[in-house]
Amino acid sequence: MSTIRDVAALAGVSPATVSRILNHDTTYKMTTETTERVWKAVADLGYKAPTSTQNQMRYVHKVKGSGPVQKFGCILNVQGGKYNDPYYLSILSGFEEAIMKKGYEISFIRTNEELEDPKVLFATFQEPVSGLIIMNTLEDDTFKYLQNQTPYIVGIDTDHTNIDNIGYDHYNAAFMAVRHLLEQGYKKIGFIRGFKENMRTSRRYNGYYAALHCFGLEYNPSWVLASNWDEETCDKALREAHKKGDLPDAYFVASDLMAISVLRTLFDLGVSVPNDVAVIGLSNIEISKYSNPPLTTISLPIHEMGKVAAAVLFDRIAGDDTPKKVITLPAELLKRFST
Repeated sequence: MSTIRDVAALAGVSPATVSRILNHDTTYKMTTETTERVWKAVADLGYKAPTSTQNQMRYVHKVKGSGPVQKFGCILNVQGGKYNDPYYLSILSGFEEAIMKKGYEISFIRTNEELEDPKVLFATFQEPVSGLIIMNTLEDDTFKYLQNQTPYIVGIDTDHTNIDNIGYDHYNAAFMAVRHLLEQGYKKIGFIRGFKENMRTSRRYNGYYAALHCFGLEYNPSWVLASNWDEETCDKALREAHKKGDLPDAYFVASDLMAISVLRTLFDLGVSVPNDVAVIGLSNIEISKYSNPPLTTISLPIHEMGKVAAAVLFDRIAGDDTPKKVITLPAELLKRFST
């Protein structure tokens, strides 16, 4: 286990300097470079104050009965506002429901962006947690630090293979969406995805592309738009496609939140849904039933993902040492009036 002297040696400073920085002591001025070196050394070594480590072991081994209340952490994957994405909030709701039912507590809720700040990362884990769920694939250094802080981490649809993961079949969900659009008579089918740079590794994109090939449908690169998970970006990309006269018959959109943005933009442009362009989303967030028109979507068991993640954490803490699990929950078509 790393000590404060190890941190000092790696950062090239004295143990006293490390102590002042970790305790936010402003009595002595520190250069920005020195402060950053210390925080980086803390993260690299997975350093934790000895008292916190001792407390953590008490949390880990006392699941029920006397002793400290079990506490858990959650790291959200959100763009923009911390509590703006109903998809991840529904997962969090399921997780919280399961935690509270056991009489436990959620100690903190952070975002991946917040944890990019070493000071926030270190401060977050000053109080021990028994387990943690993460909702996206983290940078290697950050993930390594988290593993040093708690032995039990469950991912929600992450690419980390050395932890349990709860998710859904992205490929099959996209394939299902394209098949439904074809069955409704649409043959020119576009895809509105998230980030442009990960298109080739996107399981949703691959499911969309495979479905087009399987059903003998045309693939047109100009029908594939990037939203960057941002409503303004999505709106701009769609307006440009409309201006060029390059809209397909239907769009499969990689999230309900972006699909609702698409419906709004098409309405503003005077494009009738589903008569001119059909739209199908993915997730079935609560608001999707109230869009205009109500959104057809591939419904995912979002709330249940959080509950299952909590159950897996409870099992691990109770002694489950079986190989890491990948639990895939089912998706289903929910037809409304946008297709």
